[in-house]
Amino acid sequence: MRIVKHLLEGKSEIFSIGPDQPVLAAIQLMADKFVGALLVMQADKLVGIVSERDYARKVILKGRSSAQTPVRDIMTEGVITVAPSDTVHRCMRLVTDKHIRHLPVTEAGKVVGMLSIGDLVKAVIDDQAEQLEQLQKYISG
Repeated sequence: MRIVKHLLEGKSEIFSIGPDQPVLAAIQLMADKFVGALLVMQADKLVGIVSERDYARKVILKGRSSAQTPVRDIMTEGVITVAPSDTVHRCMRLVTDKHIRHLPVTEAGKVVGMLSIGDLVKAVIDDQAEQLEQLQKYISG
């Protein structure tokens, strides 16, 4: 079973925004980088996460202004994080149980990466394909 550290090897950038930035800037950055969520950072400290889901539920549905609403007003605080040593299985359990799609990865209190549910599903599929191939080789001798 792979661990988070292995999944981060193929990922290089961490996208973030400040809590006082307008939501419009967050949405624009997500669109530009083709991501569904941003870490909300104040200096080097993780203070929240903001996602397209937050935008839809807390701005659009409430008739708020994207340009006038700061990210801090819609971000999710108390972010669930994982460590580089956590297993993919544990991460899948977290996203399933907590109904979340993104997991920041922290080590010694510092953000070192971000995983999406897509990253986790791909890892599970790759692991299963490898196991299937090994079983087929074993059976065929």
